[in-house]
Amino acid sequence: MPSTQEKKFSFERACSDLYGAGGEPLGEPPAPLRSAGPPRRLSGEVIEEALGRARMGRSVSGISDEKRSELIDALLEQLSAGRDELPDELRERLLDGMIDELIAGKRGEREIFGRDGVLGEITRRMVQRALQEELTEHLGYRAGHAPPGGTGNPRNGGTPKTLLTDQGPVRIDTPRDRNGHFEPQLVKKGQRRLAGLDEKIIALYGGGMSTREIETYITDLYGPGVSRETVSRVTAAVLEDAKAWQTRPLEAIYPILYLDALVIKIRDGQAVRNFACYLAIGVNLEGDRDVLGMWFQKTEGAKFWLQVLTELKQRGVQDVLVCCVDGLQGFPDAIEAVYPNTWVQTCIVHLIRNSLKFVPYKDRRQVAGDLKPIYTAVDRDHAWEQLERFAEKWDHKYPMISQSWTEHWERVVPFLAFPPEVRRAVYTTNTIEALNRQIRKIIKTRGSFPNEDSARKLLYLAITRAQTKWRHTYNWSSALTAFRIHFGDRVPDTA
Repeated sequence: MPSTQEKKFSFERACSDLYGAGGEPLGEPPAPLRSAGPPRRLSGEVIEEALGRARMGRSVSGISDEKRSELIDALLEQLSAGRDELPDELRERLLDGMIDELIAGKRGEREIFGRDGVLGEITRRMVQRALQEELTEHLGYRAGHAPPGGTGNPRNGGTPKTLLTDQGPVRIDTPRDRNGHFEPQLVKKGQRRLAGLDEKIIALYGGGMSTREIETYITDLYGPGVSRETVSRVTAAVLEDAKAWQTRPLEAIYPILYLDALVIKIRDGQAVRNFACYLAIGVNLEGDRDVLGMWFQKTEGAKFWLQVLTELKQRGVQDVLVCCVDGLQGFPDAIEAVYPNTWVQTCIVHLIRNSLKFVPYKDRRQVAGDLKPIYTAVDRDHAWEQLERFAEKWDHKYPMISQSWTEHWERVVPFLAFPPEVRRAVYTTNTIEALNRQIRKIIKTRGSFPNEDSARKLLYLAITRAQTKWRHTYNWSSALTAFRIHFGDRVPDTA
């Protein structure tokens, strides 16, 4: 039978094994070896701490799962109450321990990141915990405690619902109070999707996907929960934004205004008809481009453009210096009726394109080359000389070309008054033509729109997406200086 001294030595050795040779907890690196000498006796505090840990381990291992869960919740509440005082190292160890518990036995990508994986469980717990915290703030006391004063508005269970998130559908219980006054904010009553998912739906719709395609895509990615009707309801909110955007106040002066229209198909009664979508892009005094609005009409005409320009003036546009348009008949008259001092510049690209329609392929390159000296001339006098030379050479075969340039001459040459580095900003409607191409790219998969509101939603999203990629107008400081020279006081000194 071992003596008392031997028992004490054995216990000290056990404690040494438990804590390490130098008293370190398990998992910590051992202390550096000391020089040989008699073994250091353990203090009474270390022995009591080891006995306390052993007793706690036996107590916890013997309780039921329910009691253990209550104990963990109580510990978490205490940690939460004093989380500002926790050392960073301890906080990191607690988080690592929770993550280790969640991913225990899970190694595959689907088990961790996929539907019903670890991220989905974390999302569910975070949403559930946040809702419980919202109810606690509403009631003024924590779960498991009595209401202040012993009576009041107690908790009343929860309402189960399936919430569609980025990690797939998760099952949560929305907590309730007895009086029914609690209004959750993170997941509102009746809400079935987190807000980020609605933004993804709108982005897909703005990219040109149909409601049926979005339904299939979301179902494949996140699971069932988004129908075509749901997509329509989500995108319906965009229509209100589009209408507010259409009626927003505008700046008082735009040095450059581009006007053009594109044709889209909209169902009108029992037939699908072509509608003209009128677009206006303005360049403000800072050189930033902005789409001022869009309007729908069955045909493009100068009469409707007069209504568009009148609306722009009512929304705050008091002056336009240069307005660049295509060769639509009556367009300049409509502009000058609303803005009489505006220079109307016919798009040179449109004019060249219309001229070459009359020329067969064998002469097209040479004709285009002979037209170039006209619109690259130093000033309008030299441009007229180049037009006369062109007429002498080509009028015997294509007299309609010089005739067309002569008829529109006063609307062709205004841009020649500016320096060469400024002309590129005003001689063509390429800015708005580029926007039209981006819109056509998005709507090309649709045969037609069921109504005007549907077209307005998608075109509004296409425009806002295109504007995010627009750059500052090229060489704007030189352009603004030229405008100040030619238009004087019409350009404010604050520009």
